[in-house]
Amino acid sequence: MNGKKIPDYQVESLLELADWAPTHGFTEPWRFVVYATASDFSHQHADLYKCSTSLENFQETEYNRLYQQGDKASHVILAVMKRGNLPKIPVIEEIEAVSCAVQNILLGATALGIASFWSTGGMAARSPMKKFLKLGEDDHVIGVLYLGYADSNPDGSRSIPLEEKITWVR
Repeated sequence: MNGKKIPDYQVESLLELADWAPTHGFTEPWRFVVYATASDFSHQHADLYKCSTSLENFQETEYNRLYQQGDKASHVILAVMKRGNLPKIPVIEEIEAVSCAVQNILLGATALGIASFWSTGGMAARSPMKKFLKLGEDDHVIGVLYLGYADSNPDGSRSIPLEEKITWVR
C-alpha cells in the first residue's frame, strides 16, 4: 500500500455491502470498528501485544511489525462476530455470516481499486484483543482488514488449478 487516503464515504459504502451478507435467523452478527487512521490501530495493537506478552515471550521484531503494519494503509476495519440471542443458531454459522460480510467488503474494495489485506495475526484472535474491544465471552474477532491504495496489483494467481478443486456429480 502507498499511504494514499481512501475517502470515508467509500469505506462507508463497503460497510453497506457487508450489511447485505447472508445471515441465518436474521441475527446479523457482524460488527465493525473502523479506524480512519490505520496507524492509530497499529500502534494500539503493538502496545496491546507488549502489555499482554510475558518478557520471556516478547519479541521486539513482532512489536515493530505490528507497530508499523498500518503505516501505508488508509483505514483499518476490525470485523467482529457479536453472538446473537438465538442459541439455536450454531456459532459456526454466525462466524460464517461475518466472513461473508468481510468477503463483501473485500470484493467491493477490489471493484473500487482499493487494495486489501485480511489479517488474523498478532493479537487479533487472543483474549486481550477481545477485552480491548469490550467483547463478550461468546464474541470473536474474525479479522483485521487493512484497506488502502497500492501502486501495483498482485497477479491473483492460485497454486492449485480450479479443476482440481471441483467434483461434478451428474
